[in-house]
Amino acid sequence: MIKVLVAEDMHIVRGALVALLRLEADIEVVAEVADGDQILAAARAAAPDVAVIDVDMPHKDGLTAAAELHELLPECRTLILTSLGTPGTLRRALAAKVGGFLLKDAPAGELAGAVREVAAGRRVLDGNLAMSAWESVDCPLTKHELEVLRLVATGAGPEDIAGQLHLSAGTVRNYLTTIVSKSKARNRVDAIRIARESGWL
Repeated sequence: MIKVLVAEDMHIVRGALVALLRLEADIEVVAEVADGDQILAAARAAAPDVAVIDVDMPHKDGLTAAAELHELLPECRTLILTSLGTPGTLRRALAAKVGGFLLKDAPAGELAGAVREVAAGRRVLDGNLAMSAWESVDCPLTKHELEVLRLVATGAGPEDIAGQLHLSAGTVRNYLTTIVSKSKARNRVDAIRIARESGWL
């Protein structure tokens, strides 16, 4: 029997996932959580073989929780579910040593199969997404440019950023111009979107 923990913050989606898994004779759902902070404690208590985790969880995102599970409970393998099928998200998932990465719009029948594969120690990845991650460009931004872009993404303006990073406002504006150019973006907002989708931020 494969013991599974399901971590999904949307109640209807979590209920549907649990119901699908309970249809399988060889799978038992031993825990359900709606918050990223609850994943590790629930896994310690229920000792699942596989944790099925949504990327977008409140308080602690699913990839951070997956990395914690890998480090602290390596016997619990992880299967990430997401609607964010971007190369950057997949790269972050692989860096967190997840066992599988499944898009939420995959056919329902694939979930149980993916759980079985991950439980058996095999890796499950969407082929098209894996290829796009393989082909995606490495981050062209320097460490300082990424630092500036991270602050812009929080809503900070050039003057605020200059104060936080001990730079002149003019230097920050130069960084922003370079960031937009290097990321082939239309503007700062587009640069933030591109960086997030590519996994640079």
